[in-house]
Amino acid sequence: MDDEQRGDGDLPALEERSDAWLVGRARELLAVIQTSPVQERLRHTDEVDRLLAEAQHRGEPRMVAQLLRSAVAVRVVNNELADSAEPLLDELLAHTRRHGLLVLQADAHALRGRRLLLAGAEDAALTEAAVALAMLDEDITPDVMLGGRTWDMIMASTLMDIGIVLTQLGVYEVADQVMSRAHKSIRASAGPHLIAVHLMNRVRLLLGWGLRLERIGEDERAAERFATAAAIAVAVEAPFRESLFPRDPSRSAADQNPIVGAALALAQPSAAHLNRLRYLLDSQSYPRELVMVAIALARCLEHEGRDEEAVEVLADARSRMYQEAAEPTLRLCLIREYARLSGPEGGSRTTGALEHYATELEGQLWDMRESRIATLNTRREHERLSRMHGAIARQALQDPLTGLPNRRALDERLEQLSNSPNNHPLAIALVDLDGFKGVNDRMSHAEGDDVLRVVASTLRDALRGSDMVARYGGDEFIVLLPGAPLYAAEAALRRAVNSVAGLPNDLSHGVTLSIGVVSLRPQETAVRALARADAAMYQAKRGGGNDIVAITAGEADAADSGAALVAPVDDRAWVLPETT
Repeated sequence: MDDEQRGDGDLPALEERSDAWLVGRARELLAVIQTSPVQERLRHTDEVDRLLAEAQHRGEPRMVAQLLRSAVAVRVVNNELADSAEPLLDELLAHTRRHGLLVLQADAHALRGRRLLLAGAEDAALTEAAVALAMLDEDITPDVMLGGRTWDMIMASTLMDIGIVLTQLGVYEVADQVMSRAHKSIRASAGPHLIAVHLMNRVRLLLGWGLRLERIGEDERAAERFATAAAIAVAVEAPFRESLFPRDPSRSAADQNPIVGAALALAQPSAAHLNRLRYLLDSQSYPRELVMVAIALARCLEHEGRDEEAVEVLADARSRMYQEAAEPTLRLCLIREYARLSGPEGGSRTTGALEHYATELEGQLWDMRESRIATLNTRREHERLSRMHGAIARQALQDPLTGLPNRRALDERLEQLSNSPNNHPLAIALVDLDGFKGVNDRMSHAEGDDVLRVVASTLRDALRGSDMVARYGGDEFIVLLPGAPLYAAEAALRRAVNSVAGLPNDLSHGVTLSIGVVSLRPQETAVRALARADAAMYQAKRGGGNDIVAITAGEADAADSGAALVAPVDDRAWVLPETT
């Protein structure tokens, strides 16, 4: 018996579940909600929100980002829930930006594009897609904290979300490129569900593309798209049987999924598809599926000489789409199909005139489509150049290995914080890695670089967004905690010590942290405070490492007693000693 069939009383409490279970359950609910009645969608959305709340309570940034993404995604597939997605989108963008989760940040822009399409804001949606694509045009290093398989799945999902926006906008060529790129990530490590989702998205793309090509008289090219879509529809059967979608194991995917069923019918219209398509049409509420199934059913009826029934099917679908802001390109395909089959009075001359007018209109619309592609590429390039300019500016203040602020950025921030009373109390910590030299000696400098990146990311994630973690040099870091009393800073840094100590050995190779933390004294220079933090750090090291030592304002420390482990310094230059 699975979780969906059991009562809430039979389930372990969320706090007893693993991080992986929370993420996996959210993915399952996203699959379920797409085929559920409205009331069940609301219930499933509430459950996703509870999963998100639990993830936020635990605080692991990557898990929180994935749950935020799920909470947004379950809303943007439903018109009735779309408005509630906006604050979550803002939160997802802020969270991913703060923690440097670039791929999920790009996905947030893609999801906002889907949200805007539901409101009929096509131009704004195009901009969001351009921003997302520009982010993924960057040279992105896989996040080792996520693991290879999870990284590939997140990349694939992001690309598919962008591809969906472009498909709905009718920018099929670019959408096809994006979907092909998603295929590479999926091929690397995806399971059956993600494979099924990808194949069905490809089928949607090809069907929409084929219908659009028909509108400009490109029937042969359209037939090629339909044939390819049908071949993919056959291929989706196997992964669909093992996917997370609610399904009847005794029936084929074509009998249960409207896109798959429509693809087979559009490639080869015949009476064999009629019963299946009628069932799929009656059970459909999403605009994209409604249009494609209605057109496929009408063509099968037309193939059998039942034109009046075909017109009735299209008329009913047209009325159901009347108030629908989304899917304008597909809606026009439906109207064209209706006009083609039901010219006024059935007169051939009237029909011919109508089709001639439609052809002229379609030529103009096709030119608009070409303009849309140009607009997309222009905005994408603008965003790419803007990001490149910002990246160049950031590089001057960023450590290239860890991505953390560098010494120059630290000096600027420390001066700013120390000169502003609003940031006091100000805690300053010096962090040194225990055992890092042994990693370089035993293994390689490349392996040591990986350890530095993992530790830097873990240290950054353990602290507040307003805290600054900077790489000072070698295996030393400095942390600034504005507004934090010494006891609070010590507690926060203790979490960092424990987080690094708890890393899997294949990531950390046994490296731990020694930290010294002090609070900036009134009238004390930043250089003097750093010297005291350095002395406190050495106390932690002498105690065996993997620890934190906090020195209060009234406590004698090595720096004050003359026993400092650093040479005398003045306020203009302070050099940390080399450590072993």
